[in-house]
Amino acid sequence: MLKNKLKYISIIILLITIVSCAKRGSITGGLKDTIPPSLRTSFPKNFNTHFNAKQIKLEFDEIVILKGLKKQLVISPPMKNEPLILPTTASQKITIKINDTLQPNTTYSFNFGQSLTDNNEGNPLNQFKYVFSTGDYIDSLALSGKIKYAYEKEAESFISVMLYEANESYNDSVIYKQNPRYITNTLDSLKTFRLENLKAGKYRLIALKDQNNNNKFDPKTEKIGFIKDLISIPNDTLYEIELFKENVPFKAFKPTQESGNKLFLGFEGNVSETNSKPKIIVKNKNEILESIVTKIPKKDSLQIWYKPIKTDSLKIEVTQNNYNKTFALKIKNQKKDSLTIGATNPVSFKDRFALESSRPLIKFDETKIKLIDGDSTAVKFTKSYDEFNQKLYLDFKKEPAKKYSFTILPGALTDFYEQTNDTLSYQISTKELTDYGNLKIKLENAKSFPLIVELLKSTGEIVASEYVEKNTAVEFNLLDPALFSLRAIYDTNKNKKYDPGNFLEKKYAEEVVYFSGEIDVRSNWDVEQTFDLSIPYTPPPKKDDKNKKKKN
Repeated sequence: MLKNKLKYISIIILLITIVSCAKRGSITGGLKDTIPPSLRTSFPKNFNTHFNAKQIKLEFDEIVILKGLKKQLVISPPMKNEPLILPTTASQKITIKINDTLQPNTTYSFNFGQSLTDNNEGNPLNQFKYVFSTGDYIDSLALSGKIKYAYEKEAESFISVMLYEANESYNDSVIYKQNPRYITNTLDSLKTFRLENLKAGKYRLIALKDQNNNNKFDPKTEKIGFIKDLISIPNDTLYEIELFKENVPFKAFKPTQESGNKLFLGFEGNVSETNSKPKIIVKNKNEILESIVTKIPKKDSLQIWYKPIKTDSLKIEVTQNNYNKTFALKIKNQKKDSLTIGATNPVSFKDRFALESSRPLIKFDETKIKLIDGDSTAVKFTKSYDEFNQKLYLDFKKEPAKKYSFTILPGALTDFYEQTNDTLSYQISTKELTDYGNLKIKLENAKSFPLIVELLKSTGEIVASEYVEKNTAVEFNLLDPALFSLRAIYDTNKNKKYDPGNFLEKKYAEEVVYFSGEIDVRSNWDVEQTFDLSIPYTPPPKKDDKNKKKKN
């Protein structure tokens, strides 16, 4: 009997062990849960009228969790004090505590976007809305449209679309100071918008890339789009809104001393050598000091170079158009900059050989600059200097598959502080013509001229640009093999550059048209491509070789 008891005990222990081990694994097979959660009950009820509660309770048919609520939740009209939504952990019930005074006779909407998901599989309850009215009825009108960028190829996600009520107190300054009457958002996967639960009336319609999420327009950092005329609701128009970044007025910030002979001046607005370079005067008391102003590459800062002087303070006067500002700056005894020079390589047939200097150059002795080819034959060159960007260009006629040598002897280059260069040597090689490709563009259905036609890399970088005043054919030759795209700008004001719009002036941005697709330019190929400017941009089609023909 003892043996039998031990046998039974062993079998029981073995079964317990098997069951225990089995629990550690996961059950396989069966259908994956793809059904989103749904609202079971709410208090007060969804789409309730005469709402006066301070708290809303939502109960779902399964455990849910809120993900990315701060970015996904859109409350319309916006509330001055944000509601408190709890819990932030997984739960079957959600509570909304209202911390604001609600407007009378107003329909409110809480759109959770895609933030509300089930806890197990993350299935979102897409665009779940809780709606109530403080008045007798729920406003039921709607407005739809789509978003695009005026200059860039595709709009970003999370664009806010707003309606401001055009009542007797409305003026255009409200978009900088006040919340809109209604708001929605394209969220992270849409380029379209729909404003719902609207009441009849006249409105100003705008869209914002609202960087700081405060429902107000900040021209310094944000893109804006708008419809020029006030709109009436109801209507069934599908609106298209183009966003752009306004040109902000020039403003300088207090300069800082960076060395014993250089100041940095930060600014906002547009600055260029051609038409918007500010006038800057450096003074020691009432004495005007000799100075040069240059641009720091890819930064909104200028460099102010002045001759060393023994002083404890300087005055910097900055003027651009109607802007004028004078800064007082304490000066310390600091180490001075030294002169260094470097080349920007490689050089193609279209590029000029360029040298960048660490300090602005003022004198050039071309007799001390020698250019020879691989056969030691002297080659003629021309010189030009871009002071604003501190670049010296040396251009010459290049031949394919050839080597060139630049020798710049001491004293050829003199900077602002009378320092000269040491001996500099640079080697340049050109490719065979068959290493490049050529692209011929035929423009069709242009509404007007002039046009700026730009050739772009897949990164958006501008490779080449042509200003077209009447011709319908554009050639981009000697291109490094790559995939390219095209952009055409209707230069309405004929200033040879793209101009954005302005909200207060009710001026749209200049029209930009993108070529639909990519153009594959290969070495030793001529590509002919038609660019129909009447066709709006669509995602690139599959590549093919139908428009290519090999060179003879």
